Amino acid sequence: MMGKVTILLLFFSISLFSQGKETSSFLGLNYFYGTILRHNKDIAHLVKGHPEGLLLSYNRKTFGDKRWQQAYNYPDWGFSFLYHNPHNSILGENYGLHGHYNFYFFKRNLLFRVGSGISYSTNPFDLETNFKNNAYGSDILNSTYFLINYNKQNIFKGFGLQAGLTLIHYSNANVRAPNSSTNTMAFNIGMHYELDQKESPALFKKSSFEAYSEPIKFNLMLRGGVNESDFIGLGQHPFLIASTFIDKRISYLSSLQFGTEVFFAKFLKKQIEYVAVAFPSFGEDGDADTTRVGVFVGHVLHLNKLGVLGQLGYYAYYPSSFESRVYIRAGLNYYFYKNLVGSVTLKSHGAKVEAVEFGIGIRI
Repeated sequence: MMGKVTILLLFFSISLFSQGKETSSFLGLNYFYGTILRHNKDIAHLVKGHPEGLLLSYNRKTFGDKRWQQAYNYPDWGFSFLYHNPHNSILGENYGLHGHYNFYFFKRNLLFRVGSGISYSTNPFDLETNFKNNAYGSDILNSTYFLINYNKQNIFKGFGLQAGLTLIHYSNANVRAPNSSTNTMAFNIGMHYELDQKESPALFKKSSFEAYSEPIKFNLMLRGGVNESDFIGLGQHPFLIASTFIDKRISYLSSLQFGTEVFFAKFLKKQIEYVAVAFPSFGEDGDADTTRVGVFVGHVLHLNKLGVLGQLGYYAYYPSSFESRVYIRAGLNYYFYKNLVGSVTLKSHGAKVEAVEFGIGIRI
């Protein structure tokens, strides 16, 4: 899934300034070659050729002077530029900017990276000139990538090598239709170069910390944005979601959530009115209530001031049928202050994204 938009980069940037002062950095350059996965029958005509491209990254190391750095085994943070050429004139080319984290396993020989940001598509859908591109409905896309590599740093005079697999996702989260999206699975190989040609600061020895917990908190959050029906031409419309929930910090890394929320979506009203006129055999009269009420459970994985959010919800009140009654939400929270939270999330029904949501909330 939707990975995230301009504010995600802002969230990454803000959190990065709070890292420790003892840092060193390195550059990485990877070449990738792969294929577009047929995750949806609607993009079968786009699955041809073999995408290739370049991934350039700037990375800063952490050394454990913060508790969260030790908890995540001294990760790196950084920024990356991704050039993606699918060798398909219908899709065009993509140029993306991302914030990312590198996580290490097996004595730091295995690197796992998560990157999220925005991408520019050179040839999005156009009803007159490019109607076959039902994957990208706009030129600005949400871009997320995952990279898992065997990693060997500083083999010779600051140069190292890495190789493995990359998954790249592009979508505009139904901000504009159509939005079938693409997923590229690719093999990558590359090198990195240490910019600091001096010995890196020593890692802080992992410490024993006291158990971390917080009392139950009551939360209010408003989410909103714009989205569009899958029926092309119905236009973009605003939506609003009001959520109330409790959360409990059960450990330094994890919080649990339980709550309820109300959905107001004008695009759904327009879609129902359109279906009633265009497809009378569907039995829709055009007057159905489009308000939905959901209940959900969630989990937050805390990474410094960032929170990686996952929620599973069910529509308890569901007067008009749209996709399924089960929905999921995934994205990022940023804890500006103890009681103020910003959020960027994707809400979907299975693999079908409904919207990208921008939220602000308070914890009491």
